[in-house]
Amino acid sequence: MHTDTERCVRAVRSKDARFDGWFFTAVLTTRIYCRPSCPVVPPKPENMVFYPSAAACQQAGFRACKRCRPDTSPGSPEWNARADAVARAMRLIRDGVVDREGVPGLAARLGYSTRQIERQLLAELGAGPLALARAQRAQTARLLIETTGLPLADVAFAAGFASVRTFNDTVREVFALSPSELRARAARVTGGDTGAGATGPGRTRGAGGTGDGRGAGRAPGTPGVIALRLPYRSPLNPDNLFGHLAATAVPGVEEWRDGAYRRTLALPHGHGIVALTPRPDHIACRLSLTDPRDLTLAISRCRWLLDLDADPVAVDDQLRTDPLLAPLIDKAPGRRVPRTVDAAEFAVRAVLGQQVSTAAARTHAARLVTAHGTPVDDPEGGLTHLFPDPEALAALDSEALALPRSRRTTLTTLIGALAGGSLRLGPGSDWDEARARLAALPGFGPWTVEVIAMRALGDPDAFLPTDLGVRRAAAGLGLPSTPAALTARAAAWRPWRAYAVQYLWATDTHPVNHLPV
Repeated sequence: MHTDTERCVRAVRSKDARFDGWFFTAVLTTRIYCRPSCPVVPPKPENMVFYPSAAACQQAGFRACKRCRPDTSPGSPEWNARADAVARAMRLIRDGVVDREGVPGLAARLGYSTRQIERQLLAELGAGPLALARAQRAQTARLLIETTGLPLADVAFAAGFASVRTFNDTVREVFALSPSELRARAARVTGGDTGAGATGPGRTRGAGGTGDGRGAGRAPGTPGVIALRLPYRSPLNPDNLFGHLAATAVPGVEEWRDGAYRRTLALPHGHGIVALTPRPDHIACRLSLTDPRDLTLAISRCRWLLDLDADPVAVDDQLRTDPLLAPLIDKAPGRRVPRTVDAAEFAVRAVLGQQVSTAAARTHAARLVTAHGTPVDDPEGGLTHLFPDPEALAALDSEALALPRSRRTTLTTLIGALAGGSLRLGPGSDWDEARARLAALPGFGPWTVEVIAMRALGDPDAFLPTDLGVRRAAAGLGLPSTPAALTARAAAWRPWRAYAVQYLWATDTHPVNHLPV
């Protein structure tokens, strides 16, 4: 979009928050870059230059605006809606692959050479993988500087910097302040408490912002807990999103408590517990981590879980063109696709849920967790374990599972493929290749493959025409109810058929479609 100058200028002049994250505005006279919804007076059009990423702005010598905090914009919805190499690379960078495995690791996961990946990212985003990862590290550093009492040297390594010097240089270059100046400035804004208040002086209007400028803070009286606000584009309907997560929660791993969805997180350097609460203009997020180096990844996975980088206006406008879907969208716009924090975990749970009730699926999963999950402490709730990874599940005794023999074969074959590496599911997966590999496993029919594509891989066009709930909803609306006819009708909904499924499911009174009381 950044190449459409006229459209970008209109968005900046109208301070349209829907475009936050789609592009960034760099001002030639001030050498500052902003999000489109920045509350300051827009510069003259001839002084604006538009970039597709914050990293490209930084690489061109611009620093982040202190008022609108462009580094905290929602991510571009484009990377979750595309299946090409650039979109897969962006999802992997957001998931921390470059920090953990370097550019060669990123390229290997995508099946390209490092030169090919660098060239493609530079052509489309104006920055290579190292610059994109650096921009993400800078954002994490600012969050830790402003919202925790960690010594600045510890912040440097927690944010992923290789040295304190690189950390100091990057923060000064991106934010025009040294780390200590950034912390002192945040303390002045919050009345002297580094960890309990605002991270920016200006109000960030629109759902793309942080609501009232308070990006994050330490939870009062709770050592080690970081509280922050996850921005999103309006509208967001929390009913089916949180309802689904709460109704299908695996005991010990997930729970609904005091208006929040809580779960454990398995992370590269340790583990964490997150509590996510829907608010009118943001998602309140409380993170407890055993190692602060996992902060960036934990935030990324929470955003992915709740589909917060979606563009609901684009989705709903497309689906509303079908006159039979339009009333559902007008009644409750902004539905998201409830996803997962771990694709392998969801695949296992999808098999456990084949042809059984939600309650039975939770029971089966809870037994696996108790037998093979890693125990954790949860002082604030009832969480007890991490969901076991494929390597841990590889040791399970299939004969001990209270499942039909065919289902046991399906589950153990899946676990073997995941543990052995012949099947890799995650943000960098090629959606078509993953579908083909899943379909080749015994017991994987179209429904299981598509629900994994929808919720674990994030394909916005995944579709479930054989799902009983979808067929019932379709018949009730006057849509075709047979799988073939419904698929033909749904061609007009592409590339957002996964969202159409959410609207169809929401016509039912099942608890997954409602916030728990």
